[in-house]
Amino acid sequence: MSGELEELADRLAALAEELADLAIDRLRRAAEAARSTGSPDPALVAEEKRLTRARRAVDKAVALLRSPAAGRDG
Repeated sequence: MSGELEELADRLAALAEELADLAIDRLRRAAEAARSTGSPDPALVAEEKRLTRARRAVDKAVALLRSPAAGRDG
């Protein structure tokens, strides 16, 4: 893999970690709301799901960039 692609993959991996941290924060906040009110905040749950989907998409991009076959696909 070229250096610039490795650097981009590393930056995307860091972004994926940040998205994961944000999703975990939303889960904690939703759990706190559930403990205090009896049900989780639907907005927090929806936001966590969006963040998780975004993280998965970024993880896929990282895997594609780091794949040895990535340079032969196109």
